[in-house]
Amino acid sequence: RGQSRGERAVLYQGPVRALCPLAPNNVNTMAAAAMAAHNLGFDRVQGCLVSDPSLSDWHVVEVEVTGPVDEASGHGFTVKTTRRNPAAPGAVTGSATYASFWSSLLSCKGHGGKLFLC
Repeated sequence: RGQSRGERAVLYQGPVRALCPLAPNNVNTMAAAAMAAHNLGFDRVQGCLVSDPSLSDWHVVEVEVTGPVDEASGHGFTVKTTRRNPAAPGAVTGSATYASFWSSLLSCKGHGGKLFLC
């Protein structure tokens, strides 16, 4: 995209559907968000993949969810969260996703032994 080496660069910005085949090891969180937002899906959930050499020891995932605006009051909501995974340069933290997900399932209690994906 016209940027020299060593600078922060946006590699992709747009619908998650087009990003998944381009970077399958880097989009687990985005794909999960697209599936969770069943009313939006892979075409309406937006993703942005950034390369930032200043974060060489980290994979950073930022998620922002914006809800609908109430027409009567004009109020809406936005939730933002950031996850920082320590990672060696060139590492793919997605390889830890399965173990993390499985551990979360095993520690989930209070649902009568059932798993609910909303």
